[in-house]
Amino acid sequence: MSKPPVHAFFVGRALAEALYEQLESAATNAFSELGKFDAEQRERLRQFTDRVVERANRAADEAMQTRTGTATSTIQDIHPAELQATIDELRAEVALVRSELQRYRSSLP
Repeated sequence: MSKPPVHAFFVGRALAEALYEQLESAATNAFSELGKFDAEQRERLRQFTDRVVERANRAADEAMQTRTGTATSTIQDIHPAELQATIDELRAEVALVRSELQRYRSSLP
């Protein structure tokens, strides 16, 4: 009579060990896949960030080249007399704005 309970004990123990090994293997595989997924996502994010920064740098460079090219061609097309007249007009406008600002400030209580 003692043989079936002893046999059942060892069968239960073997079953528990086998289930533990399966669980351990499944958990190891799951954590491995999770680590791989995390690494892939980080790499994709890094590549995306690099592409965005590269695109922004290119756009900034193009804008600077366009701005510099436009400013250079505009300045070269203006004669010195016209340039001096424009500067004088701007100075006059600044002086007018300053005087209006002083008048406005003096009218405040």
